[in-house]
Amino acid sequence: MLYFDLTPSHPLGHAVARRAGLSVAMHEARAFSGGEHKLRPLVSVRGHEVCLFSVLHAGEVGSVNDALVRLLLFAACCRTNGAARVLIVSPWLPYMRKDRQTKARDPVNTAGVARLIEAVGVDALITLEVHNLAAFQNAFRCATVHLDTCRLFATEILSRSAGRPLCLVSPDGGGVKRAALLRDAVEQVSTRPVGFGFMEKHRSEGVVSGDLFAGEVEGRTVWIVDDMIESGGTLLRAARACAARGAAEVHLVATHLVDAAAVARLADPSVGSLTVTDSAVPAEPTPHLHCLSVAPLIGAALAQIHRGGPVGPLLDPTGPPD
Repeated sequence: MLYFDLTPSHPLGHAVARRAGLSVAMHEARAFSGGEHKLRPLVSVRGHEVCLFSVLHAGEVGSVNDALVRLLLFAACCRTNGAARVLIVSPWLPYMRKDRQTKARDPVNTAGVARLIEAVGVDALITLEVHNLAAFQNAFRCATVHLDTCRLFATEILSRSAGRPLCLVSPDGGGVKRAALLRDAVEQVSTRPVGFGFMEKHRSEGVVSGDLFAGEVEGRTVWIVDDMIESGGTLLRAARACAARGAAEVHLVATHLVDAAAVARLADPSVGSLTVTDSAVPAEPTPHLHCLSVAPLIGAALAQIHRGGPVGPLLDPTGPPD
């Protein structure tokens, strides 16, 4: 397998390669004054299985759109030059939140991105913790591998809980299933019951409303879980609601940090700590911010796929450590 890291300024791509036992192949990336780009492999891809790694967040190379177009054009280039199979690894896949029409003439961006990826000849896609798993699986016709962070976060939560009563909370109704899966993982590892709750949330024209709260958090250590953090407003709103209802501690955990400015916004008296991964924006750990690497998970999954082995055991919360 030839492995190309299209975001070499982000450390995750090389870390995944090391975990998968792969070397990083060389490629050329040129930017033109008019805003266009050219990318090409500097080794022959003919007859090879090719893996393209890209962290598709807004960063040094430009916007999310820039990163996505570069990835698509490089995948097409590999196909043009005879690659036998093209696999994309994108830990955070953009545009997955707009997975249905909620207003007249709304786009369905999940399906649109799927069609773009398939149109350039991609055979398979590996990604991590998408916003709506059912919508993601229904949008793609090429092979997909969805990795979740339940095992990673369950281990982190238990290592920092010191036996105190726990409660897992979703900050909105749409994330209830995600939070429930993490609660199940924590219960499997700890063999003790974990509470559950969720917050009502409605968003229209950028305005968030809804005050209903379900769940018993008083005297408990609460972990509020979401898939991604952009502004941080949804998580902060839920954290303050839990603190107001007597939670002993409130911690936030999310897989994708897509805007670094949210870290400062979440340095609120109601928030004990924030835990994210290195799937999108790189974050320097602080006493308030914990950053976990997803390189072991993605690298192990990539190695298994290359060997034709199963990925499921990697997601088992009770399995051996990576």
